[in-house]
Amino acid sequence: MKLYTYFRSSAAYRVRIALQLKGLQPQMLPVHLLKGGGEQLQPAYRAINPSGLVPALDDGGQLITQSLAIIEYLDETHPATPLLPADPAGRARVRALAQMIACDTHPLANLRVLRYLTGPMGLSEETKNAWYVHWVSEGLRGLEAHLARDAATGSFCHGEQPGLADCVLVPQVFNAQRFQIDLTPYPTVMRIHAACEALPAFAAAHPSRQPDTE
Repeated sequence: MKLYTYFRSSAAYRVRIALQLKGLQPQMLPVHLLKGGGEQLQPAYRAINPSGLVPALDDGGQLITQSLAIIEYLDETHPATPLLPADPAGRARVRALAQMIACDTHPLANLRVLRYLTGPMGLSEETKNAWYVHWVSEGLRGLEAHLARDAATGSFCHGEQPGLADCVLVPQVFNAQRFQIDLTPYPTVMRIHAACEALPAFAAAHPSRQPDTE
């Protein structure tokens, strides 16, 4: 098993957490998103993932892209330590929580969007950062509201075991901290983040502990 990754990619970080929770140790193949205009955009990597995005998982020749799809594939092929609840309503809730970040928030503030804002759009760094803070704060505000109101929220996003939603929450908080966003308005998010960060699987997946960390 091989994972094409970049240490600071939120999407790759999600998958690394899931792999650690499953006790899987794939070969890590770094794809630098900045060097040479971005290795993910070069023909060699485009042959692996035509979208030019990380992560990509190669499982014995089976190539899978998109972080949530990869995580669900891992959950189905390695069912020990499940990352989704057994009941349909619980699975739907966990998927919804994950998608609040992965679909509604992260795409507005990822690297290629930010580079477009300061490149072709001609916006200043200050304006770009304001854009980032606005959309990440909006996303965390919605996630906080759902987590705080739902009885299904436990020590983690859903109950007492980390799962798919936690794999997505932790990288988003990491990025928010990098941009020095005030996270005090999101106490439930931060409580869950702290519970995750205390686990060895999350610590091992952290960007600072990857082979390509700079």
